[in-house]
Amino acid sequence: MQAVVLVGYWALFALYPLSAPGCDYLKAGVPSDWPHRMTGFAAHWNKNSNAASAFDLWFLNLFPRETPYAFNEAGYVTLSFIPTFGTMLLGLITGGVIRSPSAPRAKVKWLLAAGIIGIVAAEVLGKLGLCPVVKRIWTPSWTLFSGGWCFLLTAAFYTLIDIWGWKRWAFPLVVVGMNSITAYCIDILLRGFIYDNLAIHLGAKVFEVFGAAYEPVVHGGAVVLASWLVLWWMYRRKIFLRI
Repeated sequence: MQAVVLVGYWALFALYPLSAPGCDYLKAGVPSDWPHRMTGFAAHWNKNSNAASAFDLWFLNLFPRETPYAFNEAGYVTLSFIPTFGTMLLGLITGGVIRSPSAPRAKVKWLLAAGIIGIVAAEVLGKLGLCPVVKRIWTPSWTLFSGGWCFLLTAAFYTLIDIWGWKRWAFPLVVVGMNSITAYCIDILLRGFIYDNLAIHLGAKVFEVFGAAYEPVVHGGAVVLASWLVLWWMYRRKIFLRI
């Protein structure tokens, strides 16, 4: 199933016609000197001039709008939900491996092998130009690359927590994991609000404690801490949002 999803999504882009020579990319929100524009076969995945962007140009204009939809400035596309379905399947596979009756070390070996294969396969596909590793439109190779790293991290956490029994250090992660949907919503919906209000109430200078160059890191870390405290409050009161 997963192979069908990823190969099918790859074929959708690969079979879509490339932009004509001399195409005015500015009409798609991409400057002519944009340094990330790809050439050759990889150009099938260029920003705002790919199959999924063409779908959005048709689909999103079916609905009433103040102005016709032309492009997404960031390059996001609606059809990205298809390869993310592949990512979800990788998560289900991982859960199946962890819950299986296999020996713990066998599980770790499987996760390590799967992780290495995923990362190497994605890199090869990207380097050959057959399928660029692009997170923004969630290319199939990105599914393999990100999934590979998730396999490796799962192997590491499973070893530390389940095999070696080192659990106390992971409490902050448990708090997030128990309310992962809430954590996602806080990041998407409230991150800017928290960011701005921390500066308003604490002052912008407080985040320059290590120098102006590190202000974004310190400020961002404060946002993460504030978000985590909300999740901790919910955890202590056993408030868990699930689907």
